Amino acid sequence: MLIVTIAFVVLLLMGMPVAFAIGISGALFFIQHPELPFTIPVQVTVSQTQNFALLAVPLFIMAGNFMNKSGITERLLELASVLTGRMRGGLAQVSIALSVLMGGVSGSAIADAAMQSRMLGQGMVDRGFTRGFAAGVLSYGAVLTPIIPPGIGMILYGTIGQVSIGRLFAAGFFPAFLLWLALSSAVWLTARRRGYEPERVAWPSAGEVGHALTGGIWAILFPVFLLFGLRMGVFTPSEIGAFAVLYAVFIGVLIYRKMKARTFIEALEGSLADVGAVMFLIALSAIFSYGIVMERIPEVVSGWILGLTGNLYGAMILIALFVLVIGFFIDATVLIIMLTPIFLPVVRQLGADPVHFGIVFILAATIGNFTPPVGAAMYSVCTILKCPIGEYTRESVPLLLAVAAVTLILIFVPGAVLFVPNLVFG
Repeated sequence: MLIVTIAFVVLLLMGMPVAFAIGISGALFFIQHPELPFTIPVQVTVSQTQNFALLAVPLFIMAGNFMNKSGITERLLELASVLTGRMRGGLAQVSIALSVLMGGVSGSAIADAAMQSRMLGQGMVDRGFTRGFAAGVLSYGAVLTPIIPPGIGMILYGTIGQVSIGRLFAAGFFPAFLLWLALSSAVWLTARRRGYEPERVAWPSAGEVGHALTGGIWAILFPVFLLFGLRMGVFTPSEIGAFAVLYAVFIGVLIYRKMKARTFIEALEGSLADVGAVMFLIALSAIFSYGIVMERIPEVVSGWILGLTGNLYGAMILIALFVLVIGFFIDATVLIIMLTPIFLPVVRQLGADPVHFGIVFILAATIGNFTPPVGAAMYSVCTILKCPIGEYTRESVPLLLAVAAVTLILIFVPGAVLFVPNLVFG
């Protein structure tokens, strides 16, 4: 697998799309082993897409695109402003709160960061924020998106690792609250030191809060309905994806009346592109994964980690650090697809709950979206705000430290992850 890995890295550095880099480098494994029929890559590529549980992926992507076209974003922005506008940091606090509210809607950290940059980025700069700090807040706020239901990373991890998607959905709520608290505190400290003023001069009245809640209630209830449907056995994970699509269309057409024929078609076109990219990546990853299994890489990695430490928390820290470093160069979706079969058996052997590990793993993999050299969310935000990468990196350090602190808490306090799923599912 050494040649395969080197080829994968070289192809990535050449700028080849990740899906092709995975498929081509994976095919090299079969060239190295001529005794294996070359029909296997075709077979595993096709069979990888035949997993019924993966039907949830395109459905939730469609739901996210429909929700974004339903007119719900403006109402969530109003609610975020009412809830946090009086706090030091003004629009930066509003941005973090909006990421919490939008996490269950967009499902994509990169999409969330880009959307908020267009909505709030220039306003933050106009209010005296440095471009680096504004870009850092808008970028790192999106770290909340993958762990708030229905994050696509949870669905991929649950499907590949045979872990309950319902429990993963439930497990994301409290860690998301901790991330909100940590990022909001980092923004508050920076704003206090630099004199950034609140967005609102007075705390909102009960009437303002009630009006804002009424406008955003349909988005707030979205992940709650998903969790309730799974808990009560009304839906399977795949079926609840179809419900999410219908729910999004219902809101856009009948509640907010923002979704017309044109926006409906735009949402379908966006979904087609997103689904095609993700499913193509999943299909070609099967070629790479076949070599991993044949070479017994999970057993080798397991032996290496267990040779370093037999302690569960030590192993999880090592894995999180490894995923974080690799995430500097590879997208989180790819990491989840490629590394779940390798690391999940290791932590299971040490007695870890797969839901606990899953949230830590997804969070660690997602951080790479916001860090140099190839963070996709980072580049999206910096391009929109015309912010130099060096300035972004310097100004983002407090936010990175806040996310790292929460990750350590989640590793050493499994109850912070498992409390809600245990309460809901038993």
